[in-house]
Amino acid sequence: MADEGVLPWEAPLGATPSGDGSCTFRVWAPHADRVSVRTGGGEHPLEPAGLGVHAASLPLAAGETYWYVLDGASALPDPATRDQPDGLRGASRVLDPSRARWHDDGFTAPALQELVLYELHVGCFTEEGTFAAAAAHLPALAELGVNAVELMPVADFPGTRGWGYDGVYLSAAHRCYGGPHGLQGFVDEAHAHGVAVVLDVVYNHVGASGAKALEAFGPYFTDRYETFWGRAINFDDADCGAVREWVLQSAEGWVRDFHIDGLRLDAVHAIADGSARHIVAEVCDRVHPHGALVIAESGLNDPRVIRPETEGGWGCDAQWADDFHHALHVLLTGERDGYYADFGAVADLAKAYRRPFVHDGHYSSFRRRRYGAPADDRPTEQFVVFAEDHDQVGNRALGDRPPAPARPLAALCTLLSPFTPMLFMGEEYGEPAPFQFFCDHIDPDIATATREGRRREFAAFASFSHMEIPDPQDEATFLRSKLTRERDEGLAHLYACLLRERLALSGDADVEFDERRRWLRVTRRGGEIICNFAAEPQVLAAGGDLVLATHPDVVRDEQGQLRLPALSGALLR
Repeated sequence: MADEGVLPWEAPLGATPSGDGSCTFRVWAPHADRVSVRTGGGEHPLEPAGLGVHAASLPLAAGETYWYVLDGASALPDPATRDQPDGLRGASRVLDPSRARWHDDGFTAPALQELVLYELHVGCFTEEGTFAAAAAHLPALAELGVNAVELMPVADFPGTRGWGYDGVYLSAAHRCYGGPHGLQGFVDEAHAHGVAVVLDVVYNHVGASGAKALEAFGPYFTDRYETFWGRAINFDDADCGAVREWVLQSAEGWVRDFHIDGLRLDAVHAIADGSARHIVAEVCDRVHPHGALVIAESGLNDPRVIRPETEGGWGCDAQWADDFHHALHVLLTGERDGYYADFGAVADLAKAYRRPFVHDGHYSSFRRRRYGAPADDRPTEQFVVFAEDHDQVGNRALGDRPPAPARPLAALCTLLSPFTPMLFMGEEYGEPAPFQFFCDHIDPDIATATREGRRREFAAFASFSHMEIPDPQDEATFLRSKLTRERDEGLAHLYACLLRERLALSGDADVEFDERRRWLRVTRRGGEIICNFAAEPQVLAAGGDLVLATHPDVVRDEQGQLRLPALSGALLR
């Protein structure tokens, strides 16, 4: 078969300014016979370019707004818009990324094995809730030892506040945070302080508020599959090529035009794609040449996600490891609701320290089937572990963080593990504010369904059945979730020490444990950690010198015995 060359929708979609006062518009709209661009100067027809694409070069400069008009009907935003100054239902605005003033020529992102990630929500990280306000805290994070921030999704979503996982326009930074120029400024400032930026992107669904507008253009969705959050994106059904390209150009645009150093792909297990090459693998292909990492959130416990394509994988650089969190959280809190029912043994955490798929082909009582596959062939830095993240805090009924007595030991176990650690905003100093689920849906029926669904979700949990679930649409729920920055100075000092001592450790973990007495010993090159998960103090043998401890009453005596209070641990060398 002859090479068919570049297909019409493989050229840049959206509005591409030329720098001379003109702009090329290219939109995939196979559902329309006639497409025009409406601007302040009138309506301008686009010409058919083949395979449902319509295109033209028009006299429109960066900063001007426009709409697409399909078959003379109501005006709609550009599916590939880079800027939505008035939200989902407003006009699109032409963005010229080349006008950004960058000062990061000398910046090199840290290698994967050096990463210390810090997840934050732009709206809750500061009182102002903007990129610019968040940037003011970058020097403190860099001093702490954080070298990469991971922004929760910023692609334009309904209303003025939300987690961002119901975004619609994949390439437009949310206006309330400062829009695309604000994001460029944040990244530039981060790089000035030696901090990389990873952006959370959602390619498994779009927010329901924007589905109708997208579908007016073409088959962006498929009925072959369903997702928990909305209609499945069309990655492998008829006419899927342009939809795949819409996603791929979004991914490449973030790293090329915004200097983003890595993408975190949300819930890749919810991406249904039976194509010969999975869309996740193609995302990796698009961004790797720009030097960007790809970190997947995957509930599959499948090492294929992080294996190279040459070994049958998708080629992601790393993936989140929920099992490590679950094993640790249950030992620290005793909670066994929902998916925590599969955990509770010290052996689970011991296994997770070797490779953090506790379910690697073994039976899961929660799922009622065997689950996962072994990942022993993958290096430890390919697994991102955490004691807190937006899901494990925010998906709790009240958005409460781990109890204060558990936090020091959680930090020790996570930050001194052989894996890539991630902190959730505020945990490094014991932030007391919750992180609750909040949204600002602009469609009343979607708002009602979200509110009622949240209440039904927790009705089945015995521990929450008597509680009033916060209304996600209420602005007060969002405001409660903003950081107070009230500090536990002891915990803050521990985090700083742990991140410093982490640098002296290397290699995989050798693990010993006692299930009955509930202690765990993890040995790596450069030191060992000893943890007491029991509800009472105990004395354990310790061969090295005490470097740091999670509790002031941890003592190593002259006989080499380590006295550990309940829920405490120590690093020895």
